[in-house]
Amino acid sequence: MEQLNAGLGKIDNILWGWVMAFLLLATGIAFTIRLRFPQIRHIKEVFGTLQVRKQQPEEKEGDKKAISGFAALCAAVGGQVGTGSLVGVASALAAGGPGALFWMWVTALVGMATSFAEVVLGQLYHEKGADGNYYGGAHYYMRKGLHSRVRPVAYAVTTIFTIGFAMTMIQNNSISAAVVNVVDVPLMVPGVIVTVLAAVIAFGGAKAITDTASKIVPFMAVGYVGITLFIVISHITLMPAMIKTVFTYAFSSQAAAGGIAGYTIQQAFRQGIARGLFSNDAGNGCHSSMHATAKVSHPAKQGFAAMLGTFLTTIVICSCTGFAILLTGVLSTDAEGINLVQEAFAAATGPVGRWVVLCAMALFGFTTLVANIFYGEVSVRYLFKHNTEGKVIVYKIAALILILLGAVMPLDSLWNLVDFFTAFLIMINAPSILQLSGKVKTVLLDYEKQKAANTDKIVWKETDI
Repeated sequence: MEQLNAGLGKIDNILWGWVMAFLLLATGIAFTIRLRFPQIRHIKEVFGTLQVRKQQPEEKEGDKKAISGFAALCAAVGGQVGTGSLVGVASALAAGGPGALFWMWVTALVGMATSFAEVVLGQLYHEKGADGNYYGGAHYYMRKGLHSRVRPVAYAVTTIFTIGFAMTMIQNNSISAAVVNVVDVPLMVPGVIVTVLAAVIAFGGAKAITDTASKIVPFMAVGYVGITLFIVISHITLMPAMIKTVFTYAFSSQAAAGGIAGYTIQQAFRQGIARGLFSNDAGNGCHSSMHATAKVSHPAKQGFAAMLGTFLTTIVICSCTGFAILLTGVLSTDAEGINLVQEAFAAATGPVGRWVVLCAMALFGFTTLVANIFYGEVSVRYLFKHNTEGKVIVYKIAALILILLGAVMPLDSLWNLVDFFTAFLIMINAPSILQLSGKVKTVLLDYEKQKAANTDKIVWKETDI
């Protein structure tokens, strides 16, 4: 097992050293330029997504299974925030130094355009399943948009192992680690509890996931940001030096003062890009499956919601976690993963800080976990057209067993698995969305044309794109 883990680590270092990072940034920059900086030009629409919390699904009356764009956004954000915005940041800073935070910001800024493209395509090519729910995502736009047979199957299989299995295991691992850091119980105890709760929500279907997320996500995000702001304000005199350190370490390999070890530019770049992706999913195509469940009048509307999700998860939540760790000086300790975040909060607020992080990790990690199970389910439904429900049940049982095992597995082994499989997702998805970039631009131009004409209700009418 140790040899396998070491081997995966070496492969990950090669893949993520420059290859994946370049592919992600190049894709984001390409969409940013082709769509004429939608992150800036449509910033009002992006944040306007927050004003439609009570918006009903834009579906004919009586369709109780239809999911609103806001609910899909909450579920997608719940699936993005999770471990990536807490454990991912801690792991990135520990392995890549303070400069990793800068590269996480870069991934998010260009990744907003990538997220827009993925979600617009997910909306364009989604379809209604036999159970009344909408299903879509990368495999659907690869098949229907590119008319490919091999690529979507490869993507679906990889998604099941990456998102449905490996990433869900990390969520339970982090939640359980946070629990045992404040309560003297075996890791398996919280692991079992999380698994049982996940089973209840997962077997409730997409509507259960989005309903749960729309209740939890706004509450947990505001609470976590609020507490982190307290830490920032209480250490406000250290902020200028911290910001300088982040930018210095993004491009320098010098050793920093205060006991922090020296880091290379490559370490900061590799960790920042990899963990930035893990926090917002921009480039791997997975979150498009959750956004595809929504029924909205125009695909661009859900694309704007996706950009907001990327901004919130990485620019806001990840920054909060990173600031807490760097300002409190706990980076030089031996703590790792979620325990490093707990030590940061404890240093600022006392022992209660560990409980605060435990609650945040439980809520963040749980919504991510159930969203990840759903992403795997979408892939199973894509692969198997006959006896689909039976196959989905088998998949969910397998996922729940692995989730339970994930509670007691070493964190570095899980990260190596996730990095390995995620690289293949990106290599399949990124070229695909670039090939379909013309479709994305057509959708955005249609939205802009209708908006310029002061259309009462902006509606997508093109059915054969």
